[in-house]
Amino acid sequence: MSRGGPIKEGNYTNPCLTMHQPWASLLVHGIKRIEGRSWPAPIRGRLWIHAASKIPDDDTIKAMEDFYREIYAVNGITDIKFPEHYPVSRLLGCVEVVGCLRCEELVQWEMLPEGVRLEGQTDFCWLCEQPKKLLVPFEMRGYQRVYNLEKKIYEAAVRGLVPVDGPAPVKFPLPNPRDPFSLKPGSISASFPDSKVSAIEKSASLSTAIAGARAAATQFSKGPNLGTNTIHNSTPDSTSSKMRKISVEYNKIPDSNLKEGLKANSALEQINYFEEEGSSSHNELPAHLKQHPGAPSKIFAAAVRGLKPS
Repeated sequence: MSRGGPIKEGNYTNPCLTMHQPWASLLVHGIKRIEGRSWPAPIRGRLWIHAASKIPDDDTIKAMEDFYREIYAVNGITDIKFPEHYPVSRLLGCVEVVGCLRCEELVQWEMLPEGVRLEGQTDFCWLCEQPKKLLVPFEMRGYQRVYNLEKKIYEAAVRGLVPVDGPAPVKFPLPNPRDPFSLKPGSISASFPDSKVSAIEKSASLSTAIAGARAAATQFSKGPNLGTNTIHNSTPDSTSSKMRKISVEYNKIPDSNLKEGLKANSALEQINYFEEEGSSSHNELPAHLKQHPGAPSKIFAAAVRGLKPS
């Protein structure tokens, strides 16, 4: 195990996940305890959290803060200190990923507070504990899915971490304390056979907050078609411009935190959606580059903003 690295299944040294705001800060501040994805967590242990470059609008922030106010209120918790700022293009801190369950398993796990179970809104729920934030967030660019932090960034960041006291920290019990991967899809029914699905009574305000949170996520949703654009884009580690095919799938509702932006899965994982931090957003589109007729303008513009002159 590398110094500072987590227990892991893949080739990860200091794994990091890029998330949109406000979800990224809500996770690092211990308010958000479940990170939602369409794919199971590939690691256990420390996961660094990076905020993508998209600036959240006021309506999105309000919708998500209202959502968490309501689900905490289910357990009688009303004193929630939300972040004062939601910085973008920054490494914010880290959490400990202790397990991963399917949404239906999380919902039926009666050992957990009702508010935690209400956070389960996606296919796979990554269970997060022990949030820590950076005293000074680091500016950096992000990538798709889970990736390794550069060594120099990790070595600087690990010295600036401070623990965070969330409104209601949760300890997720492992079915087998000796096996860090024992809390996985299918483990609840096998390890806790007495768990039953119990309906959580939802007030009108809670139902409204859930609907608002889901609506906030739809800003990252896609249309009914598959568009492919070929554009000039520089690789992260090179200043030379290379042709890169960017395949954009936009036929499903995305699935982050209540959702992550452009959903990458199977054959589409070559997508490089997140912009290179610090790059100009005013580069002109080459004359030969045309928008695919089926591509929504916002998605096309998001890809173009990452362009550099050839």
